[in-house]
Amino acid sequence: MRSLLIFTLVGVGAQLVDGALGMAFGVTASTLLVLSGVGAAQASAAVHLAEVGTTLASGISHWRFKNIDWPMVLKLGVPGAIGAFAGATVLSSLSTKHAAPLMAAILVAIGAYVLLRFSLRNPPVIRHGSTPHSAKFLSPLGLFGGFIDASGGGGWGPVTTSTLLSRGKTAPRTVIGSVSASEFLVAASASLGFVVGLRDEFVQNLPVVLGLAAGGVIAAPIAAWLVSRISPALLGTAVGGVIVLTNSQKLVHYFGIHWPWSTLIYSLIVVAWATLVALAWRNSRAPKYLPAEPGPDTSEPARESEELAAIPETPR
Repeated sequence: MRSLLIFTLVGVGAQLVDGALGMAFGVTASTLLVLSGVGAAQASAAVHLAEVGTTLASGISHWRFKNIDWPMVLKLGVPGAIGAFAGATVLSSLSTKHAAPLMAAILVAIGAYVLLRFSLRNPPVIRHGSTPHSAKFLSPLGLFGGFIDASGGGGWGPVTTSTLLSRGKTAPRTVIGSVSASEFLVAASASLGFVVGLRDEFVQNLPVVLGLAAGGVIAAPIAAWLVSRISPALLGTAVGGVIVLTNSQKLVHYFGIHWPWSTLIYSLIVVAWATLVALAWRNSRAPKYLPAEPGPDTSEPARESEELAAIPETPR
């Protein structure tokens, strides 16, 4: 019962972060599970199995609101499922001694991305109409994103959504909806890979899955309220720093780095983190856009600057 309560709290924490940022459920949950003593492969397996239900519900919601480009879902999701199965197989085949530093390295990289993404001011999103992406572009992106997501315990949203939004070819709502729908294939395939690789331990991880799912359900309405109360820039920078700092400790121990070098590494991370938090705080207080001055022939300001400044929510 105590373990189930701990995993439920992990699910609550991860869902609160995801609800406020629109991403990082897997990364946050995996980091917290590993800190609570769960093995790297077992943590990623539990996270992806719990995400099968959440991503299915998310995909259905986006379908109802017509936010999905089904050709994009297939071109991105099928290779993503292949990459996720491969990543799950690789991670589950490694010993705990080697799986832990691999997962820690991937989480440090993703944490650094989250840290920079939310601390630095985002460039305006180019809101073009829907323009099909080629399979030559989507397939490798999905393959890489799926592998990173399964082997690192998270990362599908940060890898795929950010790349597609930066291209500016497809409407943001279509990108978000399509990535969310394709994530169901990734989560299901990763879960299958972990079932094959960890069949003897899978039943033992059932409390982890139930706890994550229950915590996510409990925190969902709170997260919806939280998103309107807390600055995403500040929360994203804080979470990114926690992910980098906690997982960097595992890498320092694995490579046998001792004092004073270990202290120097931690100090540099903390100083950089504090600097980016201050920058995020300043950016969060800055106006999202500068109102356009009225032209000579109109009395109303142009609204184009407001539309370009809107930052869409990124799926996990």
